[in-house]
Amino acid sequence: MYRLATLRERLAAIRQELRDEYLQPHGKPWVVGFSAGKDSTLVLQLVLETLLSIPPDRRTRPVHVLSNDTLVESPIYQSWIDKCLDRVREGVKALRLPVSVVKTHPEDDATFWVNLLGRGYPAPNRNFRWCTDRMKIQPTTKFIRDRVAESGEVILILGVRRAESAARAGRINAYDQKGGNGRLNAHNDVRGCFVFRPIVALSDEDVWQVLLSSRPPWGGSHRDLVTLYRNAKGGECPFVVGPDDAPSCGTTSARLGWTDSIPLEKGDAPPWHGLLGHEISIRVPATRFLQRADKVARTPQRLRRSKQESPNDTGRLAA
Repeated sequence: MYRLATLRERLAAIRQELRDEYLQPHGKPWVVGFSAGKDSTLVLQLVLETLLSIPPDRRTRPVHVLSNDTLVESPIYQSWIDKCLDRVREGVKALRLPVSVVKTHPEDDATFWVNLLGRGYPAPNRNFRWCTDRMKIQPTTKFIRDRVAESGEVILILGVRRAESAARAGRINAYDQKGGNGRLNAHNDVRGCFVFRPIVALSDEDVWQVLLSSRPPWGGSHRDLVTLYRNAKGGECPFVVGPDDAPSCGTTSARLGWTDSIPLEKGDAPPWHGLLGHEISIRVPATRFLQRADKVARTPQRLRRSKQESPNDTGRLAA
């Protein structure tokens, strides 16, 4: 369907497929994964444009726009997402669309600092990405499973594309080989969840051309999004609902990477190395660490003396 000559024809086919799926004789709610990046923004725009093309009395299926906050995102990036979510929330309300905007976050006992300092987990690295599961996958999966419990089945709409990378194309092809009803594939980990990828065949150029030549239904423009990508050199933190979707966490990009989560290679010192003049073990429980930090803050002369102490003394300070 997507091997069409022009972008206009490809977009028309995508909109028709979205419309046809929405008007199917069942009530499976839609969950639109939204990270505020270019791909998820385009998908959300196409979904809302499709809803607006359907008569109000036939807009009966609920649509949830789902975003996730890890609580340690770059402040610039998270501020951008929150701004986008507010605009979408206000826009769909004004348009009277059956759309809700939801932001998930990790449970208190699964946050970055609880695991790093409280449980003594090592800093996330490319071989042990505990952060992705606890801070991204679990919160979004819980929301989706709750919707499955309410409705029996849900359709998860994602802005994934083959052109993103060879690895992404490989995963998409593996999904396709498992079969489905032509456009829906059963999710690997969430029973009752079916994945719909409407822009899977679009190129990067296609995505940018649409965004640069149109305005979002919720108002405003995509100018800020373009600026964000330009400043961030194209980094992106996609919506994640399974381990196969997890990107390597941590980067210098303003779009991707958590403020406090820095992946370490073998031999690298942790980012807090030398924070108090000596290395603090990353396995110190959070309360003990905070007590020591507070004590040093109240007695700065202790910090000066610690620089002259032996490794054994340093070990006692961290204990």
